[in-house]
Amino acid sequence: MTRALKPMRVLVVAPSRYPLRQPHAGGLEAAVWDRVRWLRDRGHEVTLCAAEGSDFLDDSLEFALPAPAWSRVEDASDTDYPDGYAAATDAAHDVLLDRLRAEHHRFDVIDNHSLHPAPVRWSRDTGIPVVTTLHTPPLEPMLEAAVYARGSAHRFVAVSQATARAWSVEGVDAFVFPNGIDTARWTPGPGGSRWVWSGRIVPEKAPHLAIEAARAVGAEIVVAGRIGDVDYFQQEVAPRLGGHARYVGALHQPDLCRLVGASAVALVTPMWEEPFGLVIAEALVTGTPVAAFDIGGVSEVLAGMPGTAAVMPGDVTALAHAARDLALQGEREPLTRVWTRRAAVREHALSRRYRDVERVLAHTAQPAAERRVPAVSW
Repeated sequence: MTRALKPMRVLVVAPSRYPLRQPHAGGLEAAVWDRVRWLRDRGHEVTLCAAEGSDFLDDSLEFALPAPAWSRVEDASDTDYPDGYAAATDAAHDVLLDRLRAEHHRFDVIDNHSLHPAPVRWSRDTGIPVVTTLHTPPLEPMLEAAVYARGSAHRFVAVSQATARAWSVEGVDAFVFPNGIDTARWTPGPGGSRWVWSGRIVPEKAPHLAIEAARAVGAEIVVAGRIGDVDYFQQEVAPRLGGHARYVGALHQPDLCRLVGASAVALVTPMWEEPFGLVIAEALVTGTPVAAFDIGGVSEVLAGMPGTAAVMPGDVTALAHAARDLALQGEREPLTRVWTRRAAVREHALSRRYRDVERVLAHTAQPAAERRVPAVSW
């Protein structure tokens, strides 16, 4: 990897709900974890602001945020917080604001991935330029913060055209910079006979529909991921396990890579406006074909990729048939996996994606008089 021409001092702000560490809580956490590693490898001085227990916080906890502490495992949720957590997080951001005002000279730019509105406002409140990546559909508190930040050194980028359009309707315009995959860590796999589903186990990701699709055509399927909604898992996923379907829990990246790479096909079943779908790119770079519900940014990740199929969201029968056809195609033509990985590496490699992000960070960090629209490589 070539070094950056001019190192920057970057404060990367992660979402605070889960620590940045393996096994990753979700695609957002995985993407930010990769971002910190990549920027440091490029020679930038990176400080991380993230939940307690995160990797990369180094020896200092000055930018550690409180992580939710659930009294009962079954209460843990990707949508709710334990009592008192929201207030504790607000207070932590207030402390950070005071520190950044006093020490604004420490950073050239803030690389913000938080779902909390405070970092969006920091471009005006601290004078430090901010680049905010939009990883989700529009959130009202962040929309309000975007209005406050207008006129300051702030830029929004989105992980897909679909996400950018959704925020644009609400008055927030963003450049599009899709997520990337570390193709040195996501290595090619040999394929196999079983199907696979991976991701957060929550209703909007709908792994129960992937299990139904596999059962419809008599295929075996392995489900991997963190349980983000215990009630959903117990009511919709657990009763469908056994025989043809097996749950293996949340896996560290090397184990997940081996599982996905040893599968005949990966199923991706979002039932919400999926902002990107990192699991799609992860599967493709192992050579494993992908059958997915076509919603949100899914079609953008699949565009131009061999070994893929997109069907209407919720159409389990169409998904089952598409996945079966992809698996059969892989059996008939083993080189399909080679072509799939080659195309995915060309399109989704982290190095390609993040060089463009690096340009935006560097451009935003410049004094206003020197700023021009940055060139991008696609």
